[in-house]
Amino acid sequence: MKKPILLSLFILKFAASFSQAKSDSLLNAGNIFYGKKEYSKAATIWVQAAEAADNKISKSNIYYYAASVYAAAKDSSNSFKYIELAVNKYGYNDIPGLTGDDDFDFMRSGIRWKKLLASIKPAYSNDPQKVKIVDSDVKNFWIAFDKANADTAHADSIYKKYYFNKGTTALLDYYVNKMGNNIYSFALDHKEMKKFYASIRPDTYKALAYKNEYIKNNVTLKKLYPEAIFPDIYFVIGKLNSAGTSTGNGLIMAIDQSCKTNTTDLSEIKSWQLHYLNPLQALVPIVAHELIHFQQHSMGSDTIMLREAIIEGMADFLGEVISGRTTNERLKTFANGKEKMIWAEFKKDMYLNRKQNWIGNGDQDTPDRPADLGYWVGYRICKSYYLHSKNKKQAVYDMFHIGDYKKFLADSGFDAEISAL
Repeated sequence: MKKPILLSLFILKFAASFSQAKSDSLLNAGNIFYGKKEYSKAATIWVQAAEAADNKISKSNIYYYAASVYAAAKDSSNSFKYIELAVNKYGYNDIPGLTGDDDFDFMRSGIRWKKLLASIKPAYSNDPQKVKIVDSDVKNFWIAFDKANADTAHADSIYKKYYFNKGTTALLDYYVNKMGNNIYSFALDHKEMKKFYASIRPDTYKALAYKNEYIKNNVTLKKLYPEAIFPDIYFVIGKLNSAGTSTGNGLIMAIDQSCKTNTTDLSEIKSWQLHYLNPLQALVPIVAHELIHFQQHSMGSDTIMLREAIIEGMADFLGEVISGRTTNERLKTFANGKEKMIWAEFKKDMYLNRKQNWIGNGDQDTPDRPADLGYWVGYRICKSYYLHSKNKKQAVYDMFHIGDYKKFLADSGFDAEISAL
């Protein structure tokens, strides 16, 4: 497999809908069999999970997972059945993800596979200047926000009616995959951060002001990596748990995490959230970061920490190359003078499944040790590889096609570079 399929579920304060709760339970049950490499059993249970899911994004994603695992079991009949269902009925459109998943390799030579690919309408272009930039979800959010604050007893149904039900497919994708598919939690979070959201409201309308810079980044990447593809860009309002994501539906950016000014009301913000709030101009490198993720579909799969760090660090580094800025300047500042210590600690985990120690560990953030230091490690490894390469275009191609992460680390010269400090 080009990328691991094992599903991780959100742990939420409030229960989702009954059908979604059933779907989540079945996903967990399938995970057990998947972990044991009993692929046919896992796929059968995930089909049931897809049937129980309460929206098309969840259904399309889970049917895809089931199809991929049936393919791992060499069951092409069921694999085709469920990937075609995901595409034709529920709008699955992640062509890079599908073509990069090597479980399907033995199925690619026939006419049925070619018809499948031809039936998918991708949300990207090969032309760096022909992308849509959409902020209609932001405008819908504020309509819902005003109505929800005027009728707090029905806030969840108001957000569902005026925000999510009127939203783009990208918003639904972000809601399912980054906000846990839980309207009750979303409504409560916005009630508890009402002052913060009111204070950033004017700037949430300004995402399109940077359109020319987004396009410029696209053009720069195309010159470095001619194989690059360019998804549409969507701006949404989230709940301060993910600044953006890259999916088959495009680059989906939570602009509420990029509106901090000296007048922003932070009285309701948790300490760990403060580090993930950015000024408006940070949208440009954040979009660049997610654009790099969109190109990473040909990289080898693995569960080791080194891969996770390189995946994220590459997005930071190449995002900086094309935009001139990085999304994690605070990590670079912290690491200055501590490089050997961080690297020594990381090496203990890098061939293990220890993502929780290095990436997405905001709950471990302290003044003495910031979260997400895995981003910095991956950034420095990729930077070393790039700087030591005479042919920069070839270096970028190599990064997007890493198969052996241990070899890439050795070829980067990073370990010797740190030892020489």
